[in-house]
Amino acid sequence: MKHKTDNISLREKIGYGLGDAASSMFWKLFGMYLMFFYTDIFGMEAKAVGTMFLVTRVWDSLFDPVVGVLADRTRSRWGKFRPFILYIAVPFGAIGALTFFTPDVSPTGKIFYAYLTYSLMMMVYSAINVPYASLLGVISPLPKVRNVLATFRMTFAYIGSFVTLLLFNPLIAIFSNHASDLLSLQRGWFYAALLIATFSTILFLLCFYWTNERVVEDGQHRSTLKEDMGDLLKNRPWWILLGAGVAALVFNSIRDGAALYYFKYYVQEQDLDRIVFFHIPFMRSGLYLALGQAANIVGVVLAAPLSNRIGKKNTYMGAMGAATVGSILFYWLSKGDLMLMFTLQMLISICAGSIFPLLWSMYADCADYSELRTGNRATGLIFSSSSMSQKLGWAFGTALTGWLLGYFGFQANQQQTVETLNGIRMFLSFFPAIGTVLSVIFIFFYPLDEKRMETVTSELARKRGTRDR
Repeated sequence: MKHKTDNISLREKIGYGLGDAASSMFWKLFGMYLMFFYTDIFGMEAKAVGTMFLVTRVWDSLFDPVVGVLADRTRSRWGKFRPFILYIAVPFGAIGALTFFTPDVSPTGKIFYAYLTYSLMMMVYSAINVPYASLLGVISPLPKVRNVLATFRMTFAYIGSFVTLLLFNPLIAIFSNHASDLLSLQRGWFYAALLIATFSTILFLLCFYWTNERVVEDGQHRSTLKEDMGDLLKNRPWWILLGAGVAALVFNSIRDGAALYYFKYYVQEQDLDRIVFFHIPFMRSGLYLALGQAANIVGVVLAAPLSNRIGKKNTYMGAMGAATVGSILFYWLSKGDLMLMFTLQMLISICAGSIFPLLWSMYADCADYSELRTGNRATGLIFSSSSMSQKLGWAFGTALTGWLLGYFGFQANQQQTVETLNGIRMFLSFFPAIGTVLSVIFIFFYPLDEKRMETVTSELARKRGTRDR
């Protein structure tokens, strides 16, 4: 391997960040709104939605490594990974908007449409996000530079999510002409998603034009797919990060997916006056979700200085431990404790925001560790596993949400029983806490600490220098 330069401009850091801003606009819509959309707007049963999420996301998780392998073997004047961003940006936006469209067909036809559009969206999501994530490993070979890039990535991801979640409900109201009948709401949801999709496409294209690939394969040795897969399966740090990532996304997906149900059926926010800022009425659920994204940004900003001082592993474990305590406390809040709800949301989200840049940076470390051990660098394949862990965690978390809603007797747009309301409270408390505890257990065994990575980086630099000569 050889790299051209380690000087990364501010524009390129921003450009890299814009890619995850684009991605996160839809990732958060899917995580926080899609379950609610399918049950209360589209018209599917909660159990059916949970099953659909599990089937489509598990399949799509297995598709991620395929994209990683294809990206690793791509050769173009734009590099390995950037061409995917260029060519998939428009399909990503188009299919994302169609996912929130409600066709006028039979209930069976709706289920078919939901499976089709959501499956296509998840595949397109993989096709653009696996290469985008892998781009972090080839913009620079230096771990500290990657930490900075990961911080920009996650900061812009949460900025994109914050703007989307803050404005999505007002956009629905505008496009539905502030009507509350189902047809108007279906129209409002689709056009709101279409507007978000347009901005997402533009941001992905800016990411393509403003970034460069610097860690260039020397071409003297090309590994086979069998070799790459064998190396990956023997990479112990990769297995640990896979488990930690799945558990962390179970935590996130359960809390996010149940928030709208919590505010609609437990808090009963529809009976409360809306909060008006700049003559725009906001629902409390939208402000709650947007506050979470703003707090995530604080966590991202804190991640780098904390991990530089006490290490990535200790920072991760401390953040997830605090999120466990905060989540459990949520169970004892009454529906009138809005200030405490928002306070705990802020604290939990700061903790959650700090772990994801650490995970991305650790995946880049795994790629270096694998290259040093084997001589092969399968950046796309390794980073595809990070996307795979997200999809698997998301699949299990949202499937459990749908199934448990059905188990607790949930009926859309009806008054819920005491048992159902207690179940909805569990979704924001004890259930996500199980995910945080599992994630801490996994990361406890992660072996690539800062001292170990200093050795890996110096050895790789020496080997690359020898090959270049």
